[in-house]
Order: sequence, then structure tokens, then C-alpha cells
Amino acid sequence: MKLPALDPADPAGLDDLLTDDEKSIRGAVRQMLDRSVEPYIAEWFENGAIPNVRELAKELGSLGVLGMHLEGYGCAGMSATEYGVACLEIEATDSGLRSLVSVQGSLAMFAIWRWGSEEQKQQWLPRMAAGETIGCFGLTEPDAGSDPASMTTVARRDGDDWVLNGRKMWISNAPFADVAVVWAHTDDGIRGFVVPADTPGFSAPEIKHKMSLRASATGELVLDDVRLPADAVFPEVRGLKGPLACLNEARYGIVWGSLGAARSSLEIARRYSIERVQFGKPIGAFQLTQQKLADMSLEYIKGYLLALHLGRRKDAGGLRPEQVSIGKLNNVREALEICRAARTILGANGISLEYPVIRHQNNLESVLTYEGTVEMHTLILGEVLTGKAAFR
Repeated sequence: MKLPALDPADPAGLDDLLTDDEKSIRGAVRQMLDRSVEPYIAEWFENGAIPNVRELAKELGSLGVLGMHLEGYGCAGMSATEYGVACLEIEATDSGLRSLVSVQGSLAMFAIWRWGSEEQKQQWLPRMAAGETIGCFGLTEPDAGSDPASMTTVARRDGDDWVLNGRKMWISNAPFADVAVVWAHTDDGIRGFVVPADTPGFSAPEIKHKMSLRASATGELVLDDVRLPADAVFPEVRGLKGPLACLNEARYGIVWGSLGAARSSLEIARRYSIERVQFGKPIGAFQLTQQKLADMSLEYIKGYLLALHLGRRKDAGGLRPEQVSIGKLNNVREALEICRAARTILGANGISLEYPVIRHQNNLESVLTYEGTVEMHTLILGEVLTGKAAFR
């Protein structure tokens, strides 16, 4: 039997591992991005804003990717692997756009879907799935990042109401969000609250001067005597298991998404190496360039296989948070190294927004940190390997 020719963009034949449905979702997401985002994303990154973010959110909602792995309430109810494939395609366009989708679906929507009352779910999830309402997730504070238990935001009872005071920092989607899921200390432990953005005392000033995730709006959440009705709180969940379950959902999307930035940079570098001529031949004909491309390709292949393995485990109901940490730690770290190597192949052109590589590289510096730093995921794996916690 004659074997088919190898695809230089997929030398390991990874595409054969996807189902027809997964390929169909990938194609639909890619078609939408090529039409509505790719022609403009470099300009949005340079200007530090997506000018039509609400229209874009509605288009993403109509495509079904907002909360796409959730069941009911207008959500698409797709598999974890299908969600991962979509995240990869979105981040191949830009990490900031994938952040918008992740914060909406895996943090804000998942928190309400998993921990909210039936009334909260009915009120918010259908509009969020459609992209008509945008959400954000308030956990990180100026002095409480990797250690969320040290948060200082508090909620106290005042009659039947709750009154919230505190600050949250580095909150994606915050400047244009319609609703925020906010975690705060109470007399009964850490609890989550659904806070409409038009509540008196609530504001979300934008954080400026970022050099990464520039196409993603980031802000603070300022809560000054924000008064909420009794039914604004999640009814049952107490402690850190509430927000950490949401973070685990978002980290899973990052395992896939970071590969998108890597794939985009690798493919640009591969094609550039064939077209760029120096010393009388394409630079791809030199051994050092081929070594870079081979190493980049190997790390991408291994990362993809890990993401797919975790996706299949999640679909089977057997994925542990520690395993998500393995994927986040490895795939973001290796994706960033792929982007850095791709930049060297492009030479000076690698720092130009005419090519996506420096944009992906800068974005991944943020992805490396959020949803758990390298240090935190290293210690999670270290505890698995030794049985000894080393966080303090």
C-alpha cells in the first residue's frame, strides 16, 4: 500500500486523531475568525482595544463557542475536546480573544452554571451564551494572586442584604462587562456573588500601558459599599473550592489555546524559512534553521498529544485538576519557547506586527502567569510526585 505524502504543516498526522465533528467545529471557528478577526487583529493589538467587542461577542455567541461545553440554558453542550479544538483555533488568531471566550464561558458562565441558583442561571446564562451579556470573574487582588485565601474583599450581612467592599485586579473583560462574579470573605467563609455592573458602588476602571494581551480589555473591580439582595450570593458553595473549580475549567482551555499561538508561529516560521534567501539559498536549507524547526515541531506535537489526551479524559469524566496543571505547565511554557524560536528565524521581521509572532510571544508572557504561575503548577506536580506540599 502506498502511503500518503506527509503534510509539512502536520508531519505527525495529528489531524487523523480528530473526529469529523471536531474537524467541523474547527472549520467553522476558523472561517469566522478569518472573516471577522484576522484582517484586523494586529491593528487592535497595536491600538490596545477591540473597537467592536460587543458585536464580536454576539458573533461568537451565534457560533456557539461561549460556554460551549456547558449543558442547557442556551449553551451548545459540546464535548470538552470540541471546546479545546475551538480554543486552539481562537488563540491561533490571538490569545486576547481566547481570553475573552475563556473568561466568559469557563469562569463567569461556569461559576453560575456550577454554583448558582436556578434563578441566577435562568437570568444570566442564556444571554451570556448569546454574547448579549458579557461577564468577568473577580478573584485576583492587588495583594492576593497565587494565594487567593489571603483576599481582603469582604461581604457582610446588613438585614437581608449583602454589602461588599474590596478591590480586584487584573480582571479580563472588566471594563465592558455587564456582570461580575465576585468572591469575598464572609462570616461563613469565602462565597461567590453575582454583581450586575450597574450596581451603585461598583466600577471597573481599565488598566492601561500593557505590552501583552493588548486586544483584551483588563481592569480593576472596585467595590465601595456595593449593596446586593440576599439572592445575589451562590446558595451552597463555601470556601476556595468554588473559585478553584472555575479556574480548573479555564486552565483546561489554556492547555489547548496556547498551542494555537505556537502553531501559528511555527507555520509562519516554516514558510518564511522557505521563502527567505540568504547566502544564495533559502535559510530553511541551513542545518541550524532546520534544527530549530524540528525542535519546535516536536514540542508542538507532544503538546497536542497531551492536550488531546486530557480532553479525552475530561470527556470520559476522569480528568483530575493536577493533570490539568501538567498540561498548563508544559504547553504554555513550550508554546512560548516555540514563539521565541520562530522570532529568531524571522530575524528583524520577527518583531514586526506584519507577522503574528511577536504578538503571540508577548501574549503568552501573560498566559504563562495567569490561571496559575509556572511556580504554582510546578509545585502541584511536585506534590503529586513526592506526596509533600511545598507551597509554604
